[in-house]
Amino acid sequence: MEKEQSPKSYIAAVLLCFFLGALGVHRFYVGKIGTGILMILTLGGFGIWQIIDFVIIVVGQFRDKERRLIQP
Repeated sequence: MEKEQSPKSYIAAVLLCFFLGALGVHRFYVGKIGTGILMILTLGGFGIWQIIDFVIIVVGQFRDKERRLIQP
C-alpha cells in the first residue's frame, strides 16, 4: 500500500514547530486549525505537546489535515 505524501514542506514544518510550536503555527501550516487554536490557548500544552509534535515531525510520522504524511 503506497502512502500518499503531503505537498507541505517537511523543513518548514520542522522549523515552524521548533521556533513557533508553542503557538501551534506548524499545525496551522498543515491545515489543522482547531488543534492550532488549542495550542495557542495552552502554549503548546505547556511545552509538552510541542515537544511531542516536534519528535513526530522529525521521524516523518506527522500528517496534514488530509491525513497525508509530511516526510523528508
